Amino acid sequence: MSIIPKLASSLDRRDEVPNQELAKQIATKKDKKAVQELVDNLNNKSKDIQNDCIKVLYEIGEINPSLISDYAKEFIALLEHKNNRLQWGAMTAINTITLENPKVIYSSLVKIIAAADRGSVITKDYGVNILIKLCSLNQYADNAFSLLMEQLLSSPTNQLPMYAEKAMPIINDKNKTLFIKTLTSRVADIEKDTKRKRVENVIKKFSAK
Repeated sequence: MSIIPKLASSLDRRDEVPNQELAKQIATKKDKKAVQELVDNLNNKSKDIQNDCIKVLYEIGEINPSLISDYAKEFIALLEHKNNRLQWGAMTAINTITLENPKVIYSSLVKIIAAADRGSVITKDYGVNILIKLCSLNQYADNAFSLLMEQLLSSPTNQLPMYAEKAMPIINDKNKTLFIKTLTSRVADIEKDTKRKRVENVIKKFSAK
């Protein structure tokens, strides 16, 4: 039975609950046929169905990333789609499978970073998350960290504290000096006291070690 009738738009629903429930069902049953149908319908002529399908796919990825990890190349291709919902939805999906399929994700970093740089705040957020995850893997850490520092240098000051805090688990003796230097160079840019203090606290934590 097709899963398209179970999507929020097919049910004439404006909320995401049907999509979230569908994702849970598919993830629990490990329903690969349903996943394939969702991927196939990312090209549906209906924009609403496209949007619902990417939502269900990245929700599945949050629960059981291995179910969607084989579709990394399809998600990467969507980063250049004219439908913005598919763009940031694809980046969200890629984030969930980065540790499942790091080789393909790493080889596509040029496209991923380009999409993050030109995309919405959500697209950029997940682009940074992807880099942080790659930094946790030895074979990709050096290059991914350099790219992450470039993102910290150019990111909006509103997002910078969150990015700095999220990066903390991958900071070590080898990279902390550059991390501190990068953040310190941005402190004067941050107008909001609360956000500036958050970045200063991250700097202090690693300066003290």
